[in-house]
Amino acid sequence: MAGTRGDAEYHRLRTPRAAAVAGVVFGVLFASSIVLLRSALPGAAGTPWVSHQTQITAALVLAPFAGIAFLWFIGVIRDRLGELEDRFFSTVFLGSGLLFLATTFVSMALAGGMLAISRLPTAPQNDLVYFGREVMLHVNNVYGVRMAGVFMISLGTIWLRTGLMPRWLAVATYVLSLTLLVVVSFSLWVTLVFPVWVMVISVYILAVDRPESVPPD
Repeated sequence: MAGTRGDAEYHRLRTPRAAAVAGVVFGVLFASSIVLLRSALPGAAGTPWVSHQTQITAALVLAPFAGIAFLWFIGVIRDRLGELEDRFFSTVFLGSGLLFLATTFVSMALAGGMLAISRLPTAPQNDLVYFGREVMLHVNNVYGVRMAGVFMISLGTIWLRTGLMPRWLAVATYVLSLTLLVVVSFSLWVTLVFPVWVMVISVYILAVDRPESVPPD
């Protein structure tokens, strides 16, 4: 009979355990794209770089998939918080994560623009490429890294208050996040701190959430 729901079954959407792998995927893809990009771009004005177009293209291909994996990682973290989620810290956590993702995409778009310039023989490549490189580094290492630091410190605070993560892991998150917020450096190693941290968190979640084996009857 229309309108009756007696025989209908409803299932609550649950985050698949495999979704935690998204953090590892993000860490690998993001770190790879950053390393490829930073090793291909010129270190100074006038440095030849046209021969590294393949590296830049590969970095641009990997970056969007890293962003998608990062969104899944955010979803996994929020799912673990569940009813313990605090509106204030969750807003900061989500907002900083999305801003980090936005700055990453902007920097990659700049790299794509520099790659396009390299294919125009009439363009003043050296000056334009060096300008684009400096803007990209500022977007990544000044704004993106700091948004990553805010993302980490908000999660560290949530974990300390809820006890969802071990205290040592929350304290380590605090230390790393404060380092990213205070240190101003264009070093590649500073940029890699965040993806490595995401990988560690994801591996821990996968290890802790391992399903228990059912004893045989």
